[in-house]
Amino acid sequence: MKTQPSKVVAIVPAAGIGSRMQADIPKQYLPLGEQCILAHTLDVLLNHDKIDQVVVALNPEDQTFPSLAQATHPKLTTVVGGKERADSVLAGLKIADSGSWALVHDAARPCLKPSDIDKLLASRLDNPQGAILAMPVRDTMKRANTQGKIGETVCRESLWHALTPQLFPAELLASYLDKALQNGVNITDEASAMEWGGVQPALVIGRADNIKVTHPDDLALAELFLARR
Repeated sequence: MKTQPSKVVAIVPAAGIGSRMQADIPKQYLPLGEQCILAHTLDVLLNHDKIDQVVVALNPEDQTFPSLAQATHPKLTTVVGGKERADSVLAGLKIADSGSWALVHDAARPCLKPSDIDKLLASRLDNPQGAILAMPVRDTMKRANTQGKIGETVCRESLWHALTPQLFPAELLASYLDKALQNGVNITDEASAMEWGGVQPALVIGRADNIKVTHPDDLALAELFLARR
C-alpha cells in the first residue's frame, strides 16, 4: 500500500529585488488590486488545508514584510534569505521537519489556484521522487544567435514551461541543492538541482494563468486573472 508523508512545508523565496520590473521597491511588494503581489501569493498557500507551514525567505534589510496582514498568520515563519534563489530555499529547508515535503513557490506567482496545489500533492503517490507544475510549449520556438537574429527553429515537441510550485522530499532537495552549489552548478529552479543529482522529476500539467510577474506588463494581466476569480 502506498503511503505519503503528511507534513507539507511551503517555501517562498522572497529575498530578491526584482530589477526587471523597473520599480523603486522589490516586485513582490508592488500593488496588485487591494494588496501586494506577495500577499496574494501567501493567501493561496496559507489558506490551503494540506499545507502545514509556510516559510518566507526575506532579504535581511526587508522592512516591508511585517506590515503585511499575512505576517502574523500562525502557519507562517520567516527566515533570512540569501543572494541567490537556491540560498533562500536552503534557508527555508533548514527548518523543515524531517520526512516532510517541500513545496517551493515563486513569490511573484500570485495567481496560483488551490486545484493546482491539489494536483501536485496528489502526484506524490506515483512520483515519490517529486514533481513540478509545468505547461507544454504551445508556440514555435526560436534559438537566437550571438547577433540577436534567429539561429534556428527549435522543435517544440516534448518542451515544457517550468512553473511553480515544485514539490520534493525536503531532505533530498536540501542535499542536492547544497551539493550543487558547492560544485558551482547553475541552479535555475529546484528541479534543476534534482536533475543534477540524477533524479527525474515528474511533470504535472498546471494552469496557464499561473503567471510569474516579471515585467511591468505582467501586473495588468495578473490583476485580470485575479479579478476573474
